[in-house]
Amino acid sequence: MRHCMQSLLAFAVSCAMIAVACAQAPSKANYPNRAIRLVLPFPPGGATDIMARKIGQKMSYEWGQQVVIDNRAGAGGNIATELVARAVPDGYTLLFAASAQLAVNPSLYAKVPFDPIKDFAPVSLAGSVPNILVAHPSLGVKNLKELIALAKARPGQLNYATAGAGSTAHLSVELLKMETGIDIVHVPYRGAAPGVTDVLSGQVPLMMVSMPSVLGHVKIGKLRAIGMTASKRSEAAPDVPTFAETIPRFESSAWYGMLAPAGTPQDIVDKLSDEVRSILRQADVKEVLAAQGIEIIASTPPEFAAYIKTELTKWAAVVRKSGARVD
Repeated sequence: MRHCMQSLLAFAVSCAMIAVACAQAPSKANYPNRAIRLVLPFPPGGATDIMARKIGQKMSYEWGQQVVIDNRAGAGGNIATELVARAVPDGYTLLFAASAQLAVNPSLYAKVPFDPIKDFAPVSLAGSVPNILVAHPSLGVKNLKELIALAKARPGQLNYATAGAGSTAHLSVELLKMETGIDIVHVPYRGAAPGVTDVLSGQVPLMMVSMPSVLGHVKIGKLRAIGMTASKRSEAAPDVPTFAETIPRFESSAWYGMLAPAGTPQDIVDKLSDEVRSILRQADVKEVLAAQGIEIIASTPPEFAAYIKTELTKWAAVVRKSGARVD
């Protein structure tokens, strides 16, 4: 009898533990049942914010749970990225990051407080935005070939602006310099807006920047588009040639995607990925993003994971050869 009672007690305890574990463990069936925080490494505005808010709005509507956008700018995006890397892996704190955080910063900074491979569960790539090189009309160049010729005739005399040291725009020009042998001087700004202002006024003759930041100025002739860094021309600006038309295989776009902390249950990661990819296929979403020059790229978690590894290798080589450092 004593043995029987002990067995029954052990069985009851085991059942209770299993019940508690099941109640606590997040699962696809009851996810989400509260608000989701989507953390961005940038201030409001810009391509990342536009994409994240559109996706968040759709997720809120489809799932009946609010998706709260949390803009956490600073330290090149490392603050926001670390926040999510250290978050509870339950699917309720997510990251919407750019290539700068996941593929560039690990090589650009002496130390980053996260591992882009080990600390995250990729959900889906969302899209990419080409950087575009623009010039003040007074510079007198109309295309990349003319700019290369001018830069070689005046080495070290031409300045170019970007939204900051270590940005994909900065490294795109470093890649251009490596490919062509030109010597132009970097003038980093604290964000795109002040740089665009100075290029519009002619204080700086050139700027490499994401397309949404200057497309309107290009279309009305205030700035001249020299070329864009995507592998193919953008539907938003079909008359702007790619660098690859002059320099074969040149490609250097900024990309964006959603990630969860490592350890997030795979069924939740898969549910998030399915939802994001479904949203990106919707006509009104395509229309909004295309108007900003954003190319939609919907991927599975394994595809996104493989892409991050490829981009890490690519940008590590550019950072090493250029000697670019932030700290």
